[in-house]
Amino acid sequence: MSDDPSRKVSLVTGATSGIGRATALAFAEAGVNVAIAGRNLNALQELSEQIQQHGVEALAIAADLTFDADAERAVAETLEKFGQLDTLVNAAGIIISGSIENTTLEQWDTMMNINLRSVFHLMKLAVPLLEKTRGTIVNVSSVTGLRSFPGVLAYCVSKAAIDQLTRCTALELAPKGIRVNAVNPGVVVTDIHRRGGMSDESYTAFLEHSKTTHPLGRVGEAKEVADLISFLASDRAGWITGATYSIDGGRALTCAR
Repeated sequence: MSDDPSRKVSLVTGATSGIGRATALAFAEAGVNVAIAGRNLNALQELSEQIQQHGVEALAIAADLTFDADAERAVAETLEKFGQLDTLVNAAGIIISGSIENTTLEQWDTMMNINLRSVFHLMKLAVPLLEKTRGTIVNVSSVTGLRSFPGVLAYCVSKAAIDQLTRCTALELAPKGIRVNAVNPGVVVTDIHRRGGMSDESYTAFLEHSKTTHPLGRVGEAKEVADLISFLASDRAGWITGATYSIDGGRALTCAR
């Protein structure tokens, strides 16, 4: 168990890359102990070392959160190590391209299991711990949860569901003192599109095109989203719950494609 039970504790999923990784480091910089969950053990160990350089403790949890036992273990190991949980950040997610005509049932199920079901399960598991600390949940959604985009049907639906899950649970958990919010990024420089099958050349072209679809004229950086997540998890956001925060350079305001 942690040597300093007064220090806050966060559990961040999808922590080995992108927004999840940046969020774990943002928490460490703020003096928060961090449990990090992901599938890449080497990346987890490297991140753990970086977190500890900020003078806080880290717990690396190698897990595939689509497996119920892994999700249960992630929460249990966090409690065993730190004795409490103050913030859950659901940043794990994937994107698969496809329309209503060519998205397979297998692709649909894979997307929903990772982007939605695992989030629901972790939130459910975390509630008893968060009630004790009057803690917070921050879900990583997307501009695609707020607006319609062709060619990424299952992804859009999964993120719209995350937004509604956020709002409904915010109402349900408010009497317990638990706040639940989501962030809705536009295009952010991460590996999610390349992991989804986009080539390096196509991704470079996509980022260049995205400068024209975001009114501020650029794509986002993972740290910018992480800073918003860190704020929503902090006492400074103590009167905010059920919000879905756009952080997208104005993308959700437009019909740009």
